Amino acid sequence: MKHVIGPGLLAAGMMLTGAAQAETFTIPGEGPPVGKQAGTVMVRLRAIGVIPQDSSSEVKPIGGGIDVTASAAPEIDISYFFTDHIATELIAASTRHEISATKTVLGHVDIGSTWVLPPTITLQYHFLPHERFSPYLGAGLNLTFFYDTSPAEPTVTKFGLSNNVGAAIQAGFDYNITGHWFLNFDVKQIFVRTTARLNGGAIKASTSLNPTVIGAGIGYRF
Repeated sequence: MKHVIGPGLLAAGMMLTGAAQAETFTIPGEGPPVGKQAGTVMVRLRAIGVIPQDSSSEVKPIGGGIDVTASAAPEIDISYFFTDHIATELIAASTRHEISATKTVLGHVDIGSTWVLPPTITLQYHFLPHERFSPYLGAGLNLTFFYDTSPAEPTVTKFGLSNNVGAAIQAGFDYNITGHWFLNFDVKQIFVRTTARLNGGAIKASTSLNPTVIGAGIGYRF
């Protein structure tokens, strides 16, 4: 897969600029915007796209590199505001990806598929918590677990992927459309490196997946 050059953070900057001009609308029964406040909880539901970068990959002993397909999925996150400006966010989602080795001495080799569970926690700073348009930046840790792997038989009879702990950074904004309801756009860059062992370790494939996660959705502040 070709590299995506800072896709999320560039997109976030463009969206942050455009969102400030958005017109408001109301939900029946809701009052004026409430903003963000210390001691409150926000729950968001997003649709996300996960785009692996597949950098620094190698396959031994057959050469070539690793290609991992992009995937889309729902994501849920929960944020707690310690102060009006500072919050922590826990993100949970799971996506399925196809994995292959390309440009090897054997040509294109299908390895198989896997599900990925990457719970991520970040500490965020919200710049304008009392305004309708409230951008934020965040940084934290990601734990990546691979499960339910399926080898691409008959070439690959067995394979597994190593779990990973890595950093995560994010940028995004909330737009308080009315009352306790918010629109959200969010981009994360997650740093993940994993090693796949095929057919009992006869072939080892390592790659820095480093997925960019782009999401949009709606939130409710309790």
